[in-house]
Amino acid sequence: MPITRLAHRSVLLVAGEDRRPFLQGLISNDINKVAEGKAIWAAFLTPQGKFLCDLFIAERGEAFLVDVESGYRDDFQRKLMMFRLRSKITVTAPDLGVWAFWGEAAPAGGLSVADPRLAEMGGRIYAEQAPTASEAAFAEWDRLRITQGLPDGSRDMVQDHAIVLEDGFDELGGVDFQKGCYLGQELISRMKHRSLVKKRLLPVTIEGEAPPAGTPVTHGGAEAGEMRSSVGTDGLARLRLDAVRAGGVFECGGARLIPHVPGWMVLPD
Repeated sequence: MPITRLAHRSVLLVAGEDRRPFLQGLISNDINKVAEGKAIWAAFLTPQGKFLCDLFIAERGEAFLVDVESGYRDDFQRKLMMFRLRSKITVTAPDLGVWAFWGEAAPAGGLSVADPRLAEMGGRIYAEQAPTASEAAFAEWDRLRITQGLPDGSRDMVQDHAIVLEDGFDELGGVDFQKGCYLGQELISRMKHRSLVKKRLLPVTIEGEAPPAGTPVTHGGAEAGEMRSSVGTDGLARLRLDAVRAGGVFECGGARLIPHVPGWMVLPD
């Protein structure tokens, strides 16, 4: 099975007797779903419910291993310490790398967990050294992710702006609507129950040169969204649902975009 290093992801270790209730009050998913060999995907939001970072959380002994975007790791660690108050926890940065694998079985070495979003994405390994496996280019994993319609942190979700229900956190199990309160919950619950989601991050086929992330997308001459990450002719774009339903081709920075709705995604009527 192929494996690639996710150099843009880092690890924090949250330990201490209050680690479970502490994280439960901060993340969008239910920390009680984490078990040996089973990880969850979750978001950490602003108090107003806007995206700050996405997290993969696994269990290692008496601690939670938190996989976070490298560029936000230090900020996230500071925020955790700020919210700690009297909670009995510690937050450290272990010397662990993050690898992604996809295929029939996990390579040997390190802590291996299945990707909690889609089986097609295989899983992740957290280890001090590279696991023994056939190494692949990062672009191979990235193309697989993009064609499945999965966001990858701030590459696809703009911090302090994105709303995670536009990015599949509902259907892919990144939000638990039955758990107790968490930071930013009010906006997410309101948008869910009032069906207020008007845009979605969708896979697109790019005809022409791939536009940079953030390039505006138009449909019939009107603003219809923006381009996000891409690999070759495959990309992700955040698009207005009314424009998607209308059909036709989207224009973006001199290229044409043809959107696709992945099988896991549920669009409102």
